[in-house]
Amino acid sequence: MRKFRTEINLEKYDPFQVSLLKEDCILVDREDKRIGKASKKNCHLRSDVDDGILHRAFSVFLFDEQGRLLLQQRSKSKITFPLFWTNSCCSHPLANPMEIEEEDQIGIRRAAQRKLNQELGINPDELDLNSFHYLTRIHYSASSDLNWGENEVDYILFLKKKVNIVINPLEVNDVLYVSQQELRDFIEYSKTNSLVKITPWFLLIVENYIWKWWDALLDGVLDRYRDDIIHHYT
Repeated sequence: MRKFRTEINLEKYDPFQVSLLKEDCILVDREDKRIGKASKKNCHLRSDVDDGILHRAFSVFLFDEQGRLLLQQRSKSKITFPLFWTNSCCSHPLANPMEIEEEDQIGIRRAAQRKLNQELGINPDELDLNSFHYLTRIHYSASSDLNWGENEVDYILFLKKKVNIVINPLEVNDVLYVSQQELRDFIEYSKTNSLVKITPWFLLIVENYIWKWWDALLDGVLDRYRDDIIHHYT
C-alpha cells in the first residue's frame, strides 16, 4: 500500500479550498488504469507528486455561439496556480460510483457538469452530458510552488453552447470570452507581462493542439480529432 507524506501546515490557506483537499481523486497508472484513490491533498503535494502519484483530471473548453472560447482566471484563494488564467474549467472526477464510470467517459462528463455548476454557476439542466465532445487524454506534470504540483491524465472536453454564467468567487476571479486572434494576442502579452500568468496545462494545449481543434469545432468536424491515445508529456 502506498504511503503518503501529509506533513504540511494548511492554516494559511482558504478554509473552503482546504475543505476540498479532503475529496478523493482517482489514482491511475500511466495507461490510465484505475488503481485506487487518494485525497486531493495527497494528489497535489509535491512530495507525493515527485514520488509518481498520478490521478485523473479533466479540462473543459467551453465556446459560445460565436465560437469564442471562455477563459477563466482562477481565484486568488486557490491552493495551486492562484490567479492564473486557464481554459473554461479544470478539475478532477471523484472516486465515487457516479464519476469512476468509464464507458463513454460518462464519469468524466458528470464531473465536468458538477464543476461547471460549482465554479461558474452553470445549471446542469443547461448541459446535457452528450453535448460534451471528448477528444483525447494528455498526461502532464507541473509544479505550482515548492509545496504543490500536478501529475495528471487530463481528459479534454469541448462544448459549444450558450450558457448563463454566475461565477463563484471562491473558485473564480474573472472570466473572458476570446476569439482565436484575441487568444493569440493574450498569450503573447503574457510572455512580456509577469502579472499575466497562464496555467501550464492550458499553455501546453495551446502550443500543441488548440488551433486545429478550434477550427474543427467551427467547421463541425471535431470528431476527426478524437482518439484513444494518452499523449504523454512527462
